[in-house]
Amino acid sequence: MNPRLRPSTGTSPTGTARRVIRLNYGFQLLFNLLWWMPVFYAYQREAGLSDSQIFGIQSIYYVAFCLFEIPTGLIADRIGTRNCLWAGAVVMTAANLTPVFSASYTGFLVHFLAVAAGRSLTSGAASAYLYDGLRAERCEEHYLKAEGTARALGLAAKVLCWPLVGPLMAFAHPAPYVLSAVSAAGSLACAVALPRSAASARGRRRGAPATAGKASGTAGDGRGTSLDDARAALRCVLSSPWLALVMVQGVAVFTLSRICQVNLFQPILLAHGIGESSHGGVLAAMTVAEAVGSARPQWLGSRLTPVAWVSVLSLVLAGALAGITLGGPWTVVALLCLFAAATGFAYPVQRKLVNDAVPAHAPRATLLSVESILDRAVCALAALAVGAYLSAGRLDALLLHCALATALLLGAFQLVRRRRRLRISTGGAAERDAVRHSADRSVREASADTGRAPGTDGTDPAADARPKAGV
Repeated sequence: MNPRLRPSTGTSPTGTARRVIRLNYGFQLLFNLLWWMPVFYAYQREAGLSDSQIFGIQSIYYVAFCLFEIPTGLIADRIGTRNCLWAGAVVMTAANLTPVFSASYTGFLVHFLAVAAGRSLTSGAASAYLYDGLRAERCEEHYLKAEGTARALGLAAKVLCWPLVGPLMAFAHPAPYVLSAVSAAGSLACAVALPRSAASARGRRRGAPATAGKASGTAGDGRGTSLDDARAALRCVLSSPWLALVMVQGVAVFTLSRICQVNLFQPILLAHGIGESSHGGVLAAMTVAEAVGSARPQWLGSRLTPVAWVSVLSLVLAGALAGITLGGPWTVVALLCLFAAATGFAYPVQRKLVNDAVPAHAPRATLLSVESILDRAVCALAALAVGAYLSAGRLDALLLHCALATALLLGAFQLVRRRRRLRISTGGAAERDAVRHSADRSVREASADTGRAPGTDGTDPAADARPKAGV
């Protein structure tokens, strides 16, 4: 249940598996290449929006993401993850074009709501497609590297493209949104080119074997309902404590990385005297650090289990935030890069942990959406707290409280995990004792019937009744 991190076995992926991996690289890179990300705050300010309106839209975005995750995970398991990727790319393309035609509060609100819908359509479906696709080809040992490399390539593309946003805006003001729409359209082409599945998602859930050479992605067989998928997902979470624990552990990584790298990035730099002209360079350095970590999760080694590594990396994130309150400008930049690198290492490991914890034939995309709902729900609450702290001028207190909350969450997680392991080991010992007592009782009864004391013939009659080693 807790395998240690290991690189792939050295076996080469099949032709179909290589196609799945490469198209997944293209989809993840283009879909997540949001050219407007470094300038959306300034862009909205120039359009006449106030700070309260801008952060209000961000809070609505997180809440909307949570709400959209409920139906989109079910949709992915109903129509197939491949088709869900198509839909997400179409919605994202339209979302990125909205501010071009309506640079107003309403336009930006619709834009972020559509972004939430597009991303929720793909958040679980993309990972589920890759995992099931490689498993159908018996190449699942390549999943960790494929997931990490896809994220690293996407981050590398941002490093190359984001410095160009300023000059492009000077040439054509809406260029960041137009280019984001073009990138999303390119991700649609990758989704269309993905291989189809030989067995439907619902067929796999019933235990039907998938045909080799295919990847998940077709619609269900028409039987059952989305409500069945929701019930099945709920049963999986309730009946699999390990899956629920792994999901909860990932909250710390996702919330800290999202809040720090999106919401607090500019306030932290400005508070330490780092001007806006340097923000692009700092963001590029952080992105490089995160890309390196995402591309090489196997560098973490096998001394610790993956779940332990995620906990350790979460503590590194918390420590970096706490250290930011004490350091000068260069220290802040170094800690932000350390924060980004730890995030890069943690994401693919956490993703694999959740996928490995999903029971066989369970609605994988729906369960991954459940994890995403949990992450975004905490982010929505954190975004409200961020606004309150910043309005009161308490940035340092916010960072320290985030670090403390993370440490407390991980401490509680480790206590629950330890109790669970103790309960399992105690249950196993009790079962062995019950078998031994039953065997001894059988021996005594047999001795009473024969009038011979146990073991007087030089043998141990209970030996045959006791469990054999290795059985």
